[in-house]
Amino acid sequence: MQVLSPFGPQVAKIEIPLDLIEKLNNYTDEIIVNENKKKIVEFGNKLVGNVSNEFQVDGDFGFSSGWFEFLAKNVSEFIFKVYKKKIKKCTILNSWVVRQFSNEYNPLHTHSGHLSGAGWLKVPYEWGEFYNEIKKGQENPNGNLDLVYGTPMFLNHAIFRAKPKVGDFFIFPHYFGLNSLLSDFQT
Repeated sequence: MQVLSPFGPQVAKIEIPLDLIEKLNNYTDEIIVNENKKKIVEFGNKLVGNVSNEFQVDGDFGFSSGWFEFLAKNVSEFIFKVYKKKIKKCTILNSWVVRQFSNEYNPLHTHSGHLSGAGWLKVPYEWGEFYNEIKKGQENPNGNLDLVYGTPMFLNHAIFRAKPKVGDFFIFPHYFGLNSLLSDFQT
């Protein structure tokens, strides 16, 4: 785990183990072809994105796959690294997978709970064109994770931006403004 301090509150960057990525991707693939299961785990009506596929990770799968254990272990480690305190209990409020396609988006939003996270199980080969005029030297922001805290001012950029790769997982305080693509997970 790497603890990042882009501003005030810290952010943890972790790698999701490959076997867990495979389990989560298989879980999602099974949902896509099973209309009954898709209806049961559909979570998009509770989320802010304009996204066609947003599935809640059900409790049975979350425990049996080791996903909830991964979340709890890393939340505990993050809290210990930042505050030097051991937590006794980690309650996972929700966890979901977002399958995002061309012209779909997640606007800036926050989550509930104390901590939140975003991870990437797949990323596209290409991030698409940046439709606004790109100033010289500015990179294409499509597909980035943007965490927003505070307002831009001298020596405070207010935005932590990362271009994710498969397996990247970030943990951060729930009150950060979040603009992400492809997959969100909330603890």
